[in-house]
Amino acid sequence: MPKTEQELIRYALMADYDELPYLKFTDYTLKLELEEPNLEVLEIAQRELRENPDRTKEAVQQLIDLLKEETDLKVPIHKEAWLIRFLRPCKFYPESALQLIKNYYQFKVKHANIYDGLSPVKEKNIFQSNVITVMPNRDQYGRRNLILALGKNWNHKKVTLDEVFKGVVLFMEIAMLEPETQIAGANVIFDMDGLSLQQTWQFTPPFAKRIVDWIQDAIPLRIKSLHVVNQPYIFNMVFALFKPFLREKLKSRIHFHGTDRKSLHEHMSPKFLPESYGGSLDIPQITGSQWLELLLKCEKEYSEINSYGYKKKEKK
Repeated sequence: MPKTEQELIRYALMADYDELPYLKFTDYTLKLELEEPNLEVLEIAQRELRENPDRTKEAVQQLIDLLKEETDLKVPIHKEAWLIRFLRPCKFYPESALQLIKNYYQFKVKHANIYDGLSPVKEKNIFQSNVITVMPNRDQYGRRNLILALGKNWNHKKVTLDEVFKGVVLFMEIAMLEPETQIAGANVIFDMDGLSLQQTWQFTPPFAKRIVDWIQDAIPLRIKSLHVVNQPYIFNMVFALFKPFLREKLKSRIHFHGTDRKSLHEHMSPKFLPESYGGSLDIPQITGSQWLELLLKCEKEYSEINSYGYKKKEKK
């Protein structure tokens, strides 16, 4: 692994930076965690993902060879960190990683209205609305924690569900750069406190299918659990739209807690949760606007991400 910050930047990122993007608070620094994971996380990689130096080297070369045959697909084929990003969720099976890469880019083509030119500078509205945030800390397993507040925080007349999805994609693209997140994965908390009937009408079967397809087939990130909290009874109408598209693996990772914090704590230790979720964590939570500041510093990286994919066919 790289030893200096400049070596780390060149290895992990596709864009050129003089220093790693970060945001400094009084007693906390928010940054991309691109360093090599600690020993405990590396043991998870070995145990759950079959990861070791020899297998990594072999799988990277095999994936490069497979990608060379995909002549209509432009990817950073010689960027080892990028290749490992797809190999980890596929447990270092090169053929599976190739399929995930193809799914990832085919999904972008299918939903070009969402992905074309997607960047934080164009999506300030969703972050400033504070509907989406990521907890600054990880859970007891080293997982990142994304929170979607789609109830009283969400003004559906000012923020569309497509904007919410774009915000989530922007967060996930950056999370996928972090080795620890690649290995340990991520949790999503859906806080539905105050969900109204009018808000439920914003959800449609096509939207539900897009979200489920993305999570199940097109994102190179281990989504380890989805937690629904503070949901009113009418949330059942929303979940009914998603249910037909769920395969058993993802369905088994969805947990409904309502206001039962003990139920949530069976999955996420209260040591790593804020007081609002019955936890004892005593560090400031980061707002959507604050995260936006950090993501805007990653604008060049998003531009690089957007430069790859299936080559557009010329119209005759």
